[in-house]
Amino acid sequence: MSIKKFKRPLGDRAYKKLYVIVTEGAKTEPQYFSMFNHDDMLFRIKCINSKDASAPPKLLGIMKKFLGEESLKDTDEAWIVIDKDSWTNEQLQSLLDWSKSKENFGFALSNPKFEYWLLLHFEDGNSVRSSQECTDRLVAHLPNFRKGFVDITKLKPGVENAIQRAKRKDNPPCEDWPKINGSTLYRLIEKLT
Repeated sequence: MSIKKFKRPLGDRAYKKLYVIVTEGAKTEPQYFSMFNHDDMLFRIKCINSKDASAPPKLLGIMKKFLGEESLKDTDEAWIVIDKDSWTNEQLQSLLDWSKSKENFGFALSNPKFEYWLLLHFEDGNSVRSSQECTDRLVAHLPNFRKGFVDITKLKPGVENAIQRAKRKDNPPCEDWPKINGSTLYRLIEKLT
């Protein structure tokens, strides 16, 4: 796996805050985050997918390698976005500990998976009993959805609803990650909207 060097363009233009996001997913998550990346925004998103390496230690390794090769300004942010899946508390704790090591690091988890966050764009996501049910309910709203393809034009109108629904579920805010259905991804998305 190789990470392409990310170089900020030189010139007279104002500095744009950089968000570096490492995700488990190679396609769905980068497609989703792409809807927030526009030339007229005050920030840029560099989404690094892990391809075949989705275990928490691998994601952390990818992030550390990137940060070792590229310097972030104090105003930039680095986030790891992951699914709960079957990862152990110890594995997830290492990501949480990393995120607390610097003020501009973050960690967001969706339980049971990233598609739960997408589901929140359309409904409250109550009583999702399994990963498969989460996908089935999402497909009811996005009939063309499949891993690797998400129609962001259908999701865009529901971003604020997803943020509000996730916040209501995360009340009081958890200090680590949702143990049942939920997503702390709203903490990052609020910054991007």
